Amino acid sequence: MASSSTEGLVPITRAFLARYYDKYPLPPLSDDVARLTCELRRMSDRLLQQCPLKPGEELLAHEADLEPPHKVDENLWKNREHIEEILFLLEKPHWPTSLQRKATAEEEDIFPIIEGIEIGLRNTLKKLEIFQLKNAENVFNTVMTYMPQDFRGSLIRLQRERSERNKQAEVDTLVNSGGSIRDRYALLWKQQMDRRRQLAQLGSATGVYKSLVKYLVGVPQVLLDFVRQINDDQGPMEEQRQRYGPCIYKLTTFVCTIRLFLFLSWERFEVIKLQKEEALVVEQAVHVYTSEFERVIVFIGEVFANSPFFISAEDAGAAESRKIDDYKETIIAAGKTYEVILTVESVNSFIAWDFALIQGTLNLDVGFRVEYVSPSGQTTLILPYRRYERDQGNFSTILAGTYKLIWDNSYSSFFKKNLRYKVDAIPAVAESAQPVDETE
Repeated sequence: MASSSTEGLVPITRAFLARYYDKYPLPPLSDDVARLTCELRRMSDRLLQQCPLKPGEELLAHEADLEPPHKVDENLWKNREHIEEILFLLEKPHWPTSLQRKATAEEEDIFPIIEGIEIGLRNTLKKLEIFQLKNAENVFNTVMTYMPQDFRGSLIRLQRERSERNKQAEVDTLVNSGGSIRDRYALLWKQQMDRRRQLAQLGSATGVYKSLVKYLVGVPQVLLDFVRQINDDQGPMEEQRQRYGPCIYKLTTFVCTIRLFLFLSWERFEVIKLQKEEALVVEQAVHVYTSEFERVIVFIGEVFANSPFFISAEDAGAAESRKIDDYKETIIAAGKTYEVILTVESVNSFIAWDFALIQGTLNLDVGFRVEYVSPSGQTTLILPYRRYERDQGNFSTILAGTYKLIWDNSYSSFFKKNLRYKVDAIPAVAESAQPVDETE
């Protein structure tokens, strides 16, 4: 029999998880993230104006222009990759030749700045590696809690250990054959997706796990349902992406921009010397990135580790019945603003909202506006600021990406605002879409 009772339980639903995460809003990133992302991009553009892209540089420049991946864990792997690429550039054998010689007084001043940057990034890389290992262990241990606690559970553990050894051997072989950092992280992400597929196979009893699951008599159905749907594109983990993804996306763009500028500077150093002022901008950017990134992963690590995975059927049904009409309530303190982040996947989608200030307060008006946040962190006003007591509205989005709906009480020095609202992004439907004949 399993070690924990699953009687009356069902896997967590996205609607229930949404209510749980309402209690844990992620504090916004420092304004320095957007400011320094823009400054570094301007510095990179100035280099490219004087010395355009050379063969072999297009891939990184193109990546810096792309939207970050949607999956949270893919972003974490991308951050690790960019950090390692920056650390590679910061190793002295990879410095520009004249900087290694410290040929000028300016280069003498830059030398300690570069060394200090390396230390901070190595610390962050280590913390990220530990964070990912803990997350993987938390999910696996949750699954094992409901497994039969005898030789059958041991069989699953042994299979996992063997699988991880094989994956590490695959990475070692790639590295020993001269594979690049990019090649290694492409393989690591492929392996991560393989783990997801294996987990889903365990839940659906297909593929290599079919005979194993049949052998493991006593595995509760709720566990099999859980591992089958945990990583669905619109499953419970999508709620994590919607809530906490936007901050992580900005940090992915930030570290990629740092890497781009440093890479271009190194490649052009003998022609366009890196100035001390520019090195100080990089130093500040790395300090802001490492401090903000570590803060975010500590926060989401605690929230994810304590998130429920199984709930009663009654709770799941109640959450599902409320997910369309539920309003959320919050208090906007005097002098503060309140933001809701929405990710829109396609143009011509609609963002719709309905809000009101709860009666009983002395001042009922609140400022409201909508902004678009570009991949570089720049904001564009979409809906002009106005003061309201209540409003129902929507608009068709011009750009896919991240939008912020902002309720503003910063003008008030005394009265708090009791806000009741609901917000939704309604995806576009192509007018020319036709049914697909799957028999063809």
